[in-house]
Amino acid sequence: MPDISRDEVAHLARLSRLALSEAELDAFAGQLDSILHHVKAVAEVATGDVPPTANPSEITNVTRPDVIVPGLTPAQALSSAPNAEDDRFAVPQILGESE
Repeated sequence: MPDISRDEVAHLARLSRLALSEAELDAFAGQLDSILHHVKAVAEVATGDVPPTANPSEITNVTRPDVIVPGLTPAQALSSAPNAEDDRFAVPQILGESE
């Protein structure tokens, strides 16, 4: 006996506002029944001794400690800039605003 009937598929289609033809209802009823049988088989697997986990492999994030190092001075950063103004890069205005 199937786990889901054609009438239940039609009801789900109405709830989902899907317009399904008679052939589609028959096809989807078979497909959904097959899916439910596979889900039931997976649910029957004995997992009582398996601890819950997000990943079966142990994953370790490889990081290094942060080390503070001196950065560039404003003069060094702007030394190759084509145009600089007030210790900042100066670029052409593109939006026509004065901000």
